[in-house]
Amino acid sequence: MAPPLSGVDGSPSPAGAVGIFAPFRHLNFVLLWGAMATSLLGDGLFLVALAWQVYALSNGPGAMGIVGVAMTVPHILGLLLGGVLSDRLERRKLMVLADVVRGAAMGAMGVLSITGVLQLWQVAALMAVYGAGNALFSPAFDALVPDVVPPDVLTQANAVDQFVRPAALRLIGPAIGGWLIAVLGIGPAILINAGTFLVSIVLVLSLDRYQLISHHHEPDAPSESVLAALKEGFWFVRHHVWLWGTFLAATFAYLLFMGPTEVLLPFVVRNLMHGSALNLGFVFASSGVGAIGAAVIVGRHGLPRRHMTFIYIAWTASTMCVAGYGLARCPWQAMVASFAFNLFETAGTVVWLTTKQRYVPRALLGRVSSFDWFISISLVPVSFALTGPVAAVFGVRATLVGAGVLGSAITLAFLFLPGMRHVDTTHPASMALSEQNGEFINGAALVRR
Repeated sequence: MAPPLSGVDGSPSPAGAVGIFAPFRHLNFVLLWGAMATSLLGDGLFLVALAWQVYALSNGPGAMGIVGVAMTVPHILGLLLGGVLSDRLERRKLMVLADVVRGAAMGAMGVLSITGVLQLWQVAALMAVYGAGNALFSPAFDALVPDVVPPDVLTQANAVDQFVRPAALRLIGPAIGGWLIAVLGIGPAILINAGTFLVSIVLVLSLDRYQLISHHHEPDAPSESVLAALKEGFWFVRHHVWLWGTFLAATFAYLLFMGPTEVLLPFVVRNLMHGSALNLGFVFASSGVGAIGAAVIVGRHGLPRRHMTFIYIAWTASTMCVAGYGLARCPWQAMVASFAFNLFETAGTVVWLTTKQRYVPRALLGRVSSFDWFISISLVPVSFALTGPVAAVFGVRATLVGAGVLGSAITLAFLFLPGMRHVDTTHPASMALSEQNGEFINGAALVRR
């Protein structure tokens, strides 16, 4: 049974009192949403173009691994700096800078591809620049969302975010990318992706800074160093179990299932099920349908009363679905597993984003989001590196089943950390008052500065 729903003040509110489209009444949200949707469409297009380009340069899986590492390492390493900057600079301008960096990398790659001089090392180098741009963008975007909508529609805003991401990145973008590559070629498709960042820049610059919920968040020249700012953010995370516990839970879960799902699922469809590329496309598309469905449901019904309990149950169920990939014997069964995985994953993510935005002070939200990204994905490269050897020892299907079972068990175990469910019974206003008094709630204890 689903947990009862609550309003902004923590009291029960009728289901559907605030619809998923409520955030669109706010112009700044429409502009921010438009910028995100446009760039995600380009990213979805680029997923296909990048794969085709890399395999055209070097027809072996090792090449894609090199490019993936080149992109993810700068992303991970730059996240903490991105979090500090997002709390010290105007977030709109930081997002614009990120789009300029990413758009320039894509533009250069597109030109090199069209002229026929693109080499694999250049792809890796440009993807490293692209990853660094992502490190600036992600914390700034997460921290800006609460500034463009009032608190009573924050859950719906995050639901729209989780609706748009799979629709643009997993469904529409790749379909457009495949068509563009067939008609125009790889290079022009990459250039079109670069153009989407220009559209995003225009929309972000159009945000009315005086209509932001906390437009005062544009601090003067800070006196503290970057290191001191990082320490402040780390101190806040360290004294809140629900934050650092969730970051660690995600770290171990991603270590266990990210590599197997990304590397082994296509292998299962192609080699064990003897399916076609179309079958694999349907498996990926079903994940987008599941994510969109979850976003609509959570956006329609609002935030559950017991935030952390709901999040962990949803993520435990999601991770268990990875085992379904190993148990599936035909493509439609893999589609069901993919649908369920993303349904539960997205439901938990919408509630997690909203909880984080409600309970973390605005002045620290960028840094906390950067720690979230940094810690959660820190072992993803290791997961990719270990997947092949583990599958060679235990088998492909057993690796997927083991990843799902172990990952879900570890995820659920973190729910029972002392203090993890404290926010289930604490109103954001009460926690904010404790922060103002210099107190940080950690389970049943109060830790003073």
